[in-house]
Amino acid sequence: MRVVEGAGWLTLLRKELVRFWKVSFQTIAAPVLTSLLYLLIFSHVLERHVAVYDGRVSYTHFLIPGLVMMAVLQNAFANSSSSLIQSKITGNLIFVLLPPLSPTELFAAYVLGAMVRGLVVGAGVLAVTIGFAPGVAALAHPLWALAFALAGSAILAILGLIAGIWADKFDQLAAFQNFVVLPLTFLSGVFYSIHSLPPFWQRASHANPFFYMIDGFRYGFFGLSDASPWLSLAIVGAFLAALSALTLALLARGWRLRP
Repeated sequence: MRVVEGAGWLTLLRKELVRFWKVSFQTIAAPVLTSLLYLLIFSHVLERHVAVYDGRVSYTHFLIPGLVMMAVLQNAFANSSSSLIQSKITGNLIFVLLPPLSPTELFAAYVLGAMVRGLVVGAGVLAVTIGFAPGVAALAHPLWALAFALAGSAILAILGLIAGIWADKFDQLAAFQNFVVLPLTFLSGVFYSIHSLPPFWQRASHANPFFYMIDGFRYGFFGLSDASPWLSLAIVGAFLAALSALTLALLARGWRLRP
């Protein structure tokens, strides 16, 4: 049988895609429903009380891109982190490490698989929520939105990979998600414009890399943002490069993966 050189990572990528797709009711439908509930509750309560971008955008319109991006980020993280920790706990990680896959191939398979899940869930959230504000469909800068969606999903997929490498138990992984990912996500401007915050918290928000992912993604929808989209892209790109280098180094060393 002829072996195609370099195809091993594609097999691992296929495994990652099939893994989340076989339980799509849990991995796709459930987060879409959660985002829809966020929209129904927050838009109903705050639509008439919150003005964003000096009233140029309604609160419901403002909220939808934030919910889409939040779904992308959280599900990209969940896919790579859960895959690795499950392989560790069940003991089948050895079957991933035994084949002659380079650190770059392992990195590509896990990250791309997680990105696909994040983007599929994000597309589902957009499809379900856009009926409440059809005007959102007319994106001002679709390429900006796509760029930040791709970069954001990649960053959270890599963070999930780091968390999966570091954690040995599900409670350690849960701690990483609950004390790192969730606070950074919810404090990044998903539900509000940072200009509505006191000066101290505005400055704190500018130290949060998740803010630039969501703000840049929202710029793609409205052509309006709390920070320059070029600054956001530069910061997100630098963060992506730094995390990629760190993760590739950890995989090359086999840190917490090999005995």
